[in-house]
Amino acid sequence: MNVFRLTGDLSHLLAIIILLVKIWKTRSCSGISGKSQLLFALTYTTRYVDLFLTYVSVYNSTMKVIFLVASYATIYLIYFKFKATYDRNHDTFRIESLIIPSLVLAILINHDFSLLEILWTFSIYLESVAILPQLFMVSKTGEAETITSHYLFALGSYRALYILNWIYRYHFEGYRDLIAIVAGCVQTILYCDFFYLYITKVLKGKNLKLPA
Repeated sequence: MNVFRLTGDLSHLLAIIILLVKIWKTRSCSGISGKSQLLFALTYTTRYVDLFLTYVSVYNSTMKVIFLVASYATIYLIYFKFKATYDRNHDTFRIESLIIPSLVLAILINHDFSLLEILWTFSIYLESVAILPQLFMVSKTGEAETITSHYLFALGSYRALYILNWIYRYHFEGYRDLIAIVAGCVQTILYCDFFYLYITKVLKGKNLKLPA
């Protein structure tokens, strides 16, 4: 554990809290991509399938449980509790075009050809592109609510901080995981335009608009 991983985890947790609070307080999931949330739930499910098989620490297990519970709670709110507010007309990204290539890559490129390792690798690949339906939805609608922008910024910051964590670990521990690093870099690149617009518009009190 180092400061970059800790702050990255906290940023990730903050993003989830922002999203859940936003949906619950407004009683609406308007502007939120249910498809992105399905991909995140699939990501956490396949990554943390070892929750009851491998124990690392109380912190590790607690965070796994939080992410799993929060992801399924979000899906419940979007597709059941507040389904009348879910904008299906704009949430039209074909997620199979992300799931299938991620699975194929996980089978072909992994550290060890075993079920748990393939599931973990699949989750890494899938997480790197899971935000695309949300960004696609924002692009189609033309703008995002301020609170949704905060959620996206916190989520993007989590992965950017993890890149710093990998740099730190390589420098001080000699540890590196090329699969996680490459996927993390791809994920961070996807947020670059959003980061720029967030800093130049949202933090100045303007509405966030993405080019179509």
